[in-house]
Amino acid sequence: MEIEIKPATENEAPLIALLGRVTFDDTFGHLFSAPEDVLEYLERTFSVTKITNSIKKSNNRFWLAWGGGLPVGYAKLKLHSDSGFGSSGTEAQLQKIYVLQDFLGQGIGEALQQAVFDRATAEQRPQLWLSVLESNQRAIGFYKKHGFEKIGSHTFSIGREDFKFIAMSKQLL
Repeated sequence: MEIEIKPATENEAPLIALLGRVTFDDTFGHLFSAPEDVLEYLERTFSVTKITNSIKKSNNRFWLAWGGGLPVGYAKLKLHSDSGFGSSGTEAQLQKIYVLQDFLGQGIGEALQQAVFDRATAEQRPQLWLSVLESNQRAIGFYKKHGFEKIGSHTFSIGREDFKFIAMSKQLL
């Protein structure tokens, strides 16, 4: 399957919102004791309005991954984002790489990640950081394979659940 990565526009916010909802629920939905907490989070985080407003922000960049003519994943980069873990304040943040389950393992995540690396480097961001759920060993392995190292940890609450995250970083310049 041929993969195509394109910068996303405001007109594609509904596609990104849908991809975000589906991939988040597929990956993390089972971790919630209360289904209403998942639904509330999806509504708050992946509404078309929120995604549209996020795309409009000059500090954010989005890409859509296309495979076989279908939108199969997306990535989001925040150009200026202090990790808070002994950082210099010049970092960029890889906020999301989401790929539909049926398309995992086909190089889509790597292609999206490369678009993020290229843009962050072009913007002279010396370091890229991210947060990944501590129990998401597949993602942690993916990031380690691509040069990310653990720099800290933190917790994040959604509804009744507290989640442990690992912060990871990679030197770009």
